[in-house]
Amino acid sequence: MNPEDTRPATPPASASDPLTLVVGVHLVLTEADRVLLGRRSNTRYAAGMWHLPAGHMERGEPVTRSMTREAEEELGITVAEEDLLLVHTLHLLDADDGRSRLQLFFRPTRYEGRLRNAEPHKCSELRWWRLDGLPEDTVPYTAHALAGIVRGSTLSTVGWAG
Repeated sequence: MNPEDTRPATPPASASDPLTLVVGVHLVLTEADRVLLGRRSNTRYAAGMWHLPAGHMERGEPVTRSMTREAEEELGITVAEEDLLLVHTLHLLDADDGRSRLQLFFRPTRYEGRLRNAEPHKCSELRWWRLDGLPEDTVPYTAHALAGIVRGSTLSTVGWAG
């Protein structure tokens, strides 16, 4: 231990401590009965699988800014925060790492710019898929959320016992 480090040791977490969540944001772009998905590549999570344009909330930004930033970074489009509709919330217990994740799914009412794959190093292709005909290799929680959105459900949980 560094003698200059005077920070107190962090006590182990207890069941009554506030939960720290990872917050994911997902863009649900639809045209008629189709949704835009990207095939992930060169990523630690779900490489080779189809997923919505998505990312994580970063420290210091509101969730709506997280979503508009991801839309710009991944698709090259501009979405105003006030043009985002929260269409589904999914609380996921990640089987791989045991972390609790809150996944928020937003549909833009409008956007500016031409859709393009702005991160080809992370996404090998973009494709429109019928909502009732998603590919088998869609990220499972993404398929679950999209099915909920089609049913009009605004909240679901995945990975929790019971």
